[in-house]
Amino acid sequence: MKKFLIIAIAAIAVSVSSCNSNKSKVTSADSIVSDSVSKATMVFESSVYNFGKITEGDKVAYDFKFKNTGTDPLIISNATASCGCTVPDYPHEPIAPGASAAIKVVFDSTGKSGMQNKQVMITSNAVNASTELFLKGEVQSLNK
Repeated sequence: MKKFLIIAIAAIAVSVSSCNSNKSKVTSADSIVSDSVSKATMVFESSVYNFGKITEGDKVAYDFKFKNTGTDPLIISNATASCGCTVPDYPHEPIAPGASAAIKVVFDSTGKSGMQNKQVMITSNAVNASTELFLKGEVQSLNK
């Protein structure tokens, strides 16, 4: 009888400890999933810059200022423009949580005329991995 009681208690102890270890595995798996999701957030003062009217051949430069309002460092991996006349320059070092920075975009209007709408696509580790910025305005031809 004593042997049966000892075996029963041992079996209960093993099953309780295995249930607890399964719970900790689920919890740690959940934390791994949540830890792998970026918590960097890129918030721009403005995503559109209207440069107004310029003369063909003028260059327009604008700094799109932003802040990392997230809890992880923000890493910009790429910035591309819709055409070769627009060149973005972005910070290559991580932007700490709470820190601000800027993406400088230069538009060269040489050979352009009329209304312009240039797009710059930013790729980062932010919650919204892709962000679009725009330069808009009118280029007046030299012939006018």
